[in-house]
Amino acid sequence: MDIKEAISVIESELENPTAGLPQDVFFFMTRITPLVNVDLLIKDNRGRVLLAWRDDEFAGSGWHIPGGILRYKETLENRVKEVALQEIGREIRFDTAPIAMNQLWKKSKTRGHFISMLYECFTDDEAEPENKGLVEGNRGFLKWHESCPDDLIEVHQKIYKDLIAGKPTTPLTNAIPFDYFPGL
Repeated sequence: MDIKEAISVIESELENPTAGLPQDVFFFMTRITPLVNVDLLIKDNRGRVLLAWRDDEFAGSGWHIPGGILRYKETLENRVKEVALQEIGREIRFDTAPIAMNQLWKKSKTRGHFISMLYECFTDDEAEPENKGLVEGNRGFLKWHESCPDDLIEVHQKIYKDLIAGKPTTPLTNAIPFDYFPGL
């Protein structure tokens, strides 16, 4: 099979790339092109930041800022809205210009290069998040934080710690090599 035939086989398996990719195709894509993602720094009226618990082979365990990878032919603004709905179950207000942009890469082949844009987001609702049966320590559990937790995932410690703590950060754009993913 030549490369054109192989590509044709892969394309035949894609129902709707705008809705996301099958995991094997997605992981292949992460080995040949950078991923563009949005991260949401969600604050309530009291200045607390909403973080989600993460526990996976790529980032390990810890708190992280909700985020998501841009889909094919999707606007950044739409991805911000979709991440809010998918990860926290509600609409948010947000500034349309990112407050930080980071280029991150690692030595691992899979998920090895990211361009991340951080959006400052707001909710008027100070209610505790609906965790739908999840308890603290479960992947996806949401919790308001008044300060930056010690167990924030390593990459977010490097690029977002000051912002979570309410301190300004400079510069707007960073290029950061990272080797924080365990086991890869």
